[in-house]
Amino acid sequence: MNVTLQNLTKTFPGRGKQKNNDVIAVNDFTFEIPDGKLVGLLGPSGCGKSTMLNLLSGLLTPTAGKIFFGEEEVTNQPPQNRGVGLVFQNYALYPHLTVMQNITFPLENLKGKDKLTKAQMREKALEAARLVQIDQLMDRKPSELSGGQQQRVAIARALVKMPRILLLDEPLSNLDARLRLQTREEIRRIQTQTGITTVFVTHDQEEAMSICDMIVVMRDGILQQIGQPQQVYDDPENLFVAKFLGTPPINTFDARVEAGKLYIGEEAVLELPDAETGPVIAAIRPEGFVPSPLGSFTCQLQRIEVMGRDTSVVCSHPAFTGETFRAIIDSDEICQISAEARFSLKENKVYLFRPDTGDRIRF
Repeated sequence: MNVTLQNLTKTFPGRGKQKNNDVIAVNDFTFEIPDGKLVGLLGPSGCGKSTMLNLLSGLLTPTAGKIFFGEEEVTNQPPQNRGVGLVFQNYALYPHLTVMQNITFPLENLKGKDKLTKAQMREKALEAARLVQIDQLMDRKPSELSGGQQQRVAIARALVKMPRILLLDEPLSNLDARLRLQTREEIRRIQTQTGITTVFVTHDQEEAMSICDMIVVMRDGILQQIGQPQQVYDDPENLFVAKFLGTPPINTFDARVEAGKLYIGEEAVLELPDAETGPVIAAIRPEGFVPSPLGSFTCQLQRIEVMGRDTSVVCSHPAFTGETFRAIIDSDEICQISAEARFSLKENKVYLFRPDTGDRIRF
């Protein structure tokens, strides 16, 4: 089931005596989610991604715009008629019910031709439980389960009616690091196995990039960029997207283009014959530094952090917009690093942005 959003806007009215500070949580949002894909809504807290999920589910009504599931407009349909499965951040399980009862609960409200017998409900619940690998826990209460197991129960409950659309609202945020890794792989497996169009909300860019077919980057309710995770990482549309994606984050320097060259400080670090002359922000991915005794970019070594296969070289430079930046190099190259570290730069890992707007300058 493909999902289409047309000029979707959600405004919350201002509070207080003046009531003139309306909050635009989602601002003129237009894009299409392809059928059977796992799409990540990605952005910092307060960017509108959970509001977007609630608009899709029907828990909120848009101020303007339309929502289509396939060819059917569902903008004003109530949640129960949309055929969505929703997994909340805090699981929202019924503590007094067993796992079996929690999973079958959505089936008990079916009416008419969709009404099921108890045996049919039990069979569907077991099928959903087997999909998320908790079929051995059906008689337990939520308090007897780990966080990861509770999350699986919540996913099984959302899947038991085989919804047209599956919505996941930061489902991994309450889990520890190792369990997050395991559970996100399970979500990818389940989505691939069922083929259900899935929207996954997260502020963790590593989660989104690792399991999503597409990512939608948001900021202050405004769409910033849509694309495949690697494509968005390699080709950011603006400085916000470049800084938001990547661990460690991209390194930004006050720089300038002059006489067809990129200058960081007093050093010409790249040949840019077609670039427009003037001040720029130069953003360099951590993997864009190559240690070289003849490198054009010189910085001061602060410390070295060995991470096994790779090494993080922490340096400082007067033109850097923060205090220290990181260059990620192969551990075999550490012998080339001295107190005055010198690097060559990979041109495809260097991006230029306008200092005033943050828009990309392509070269």
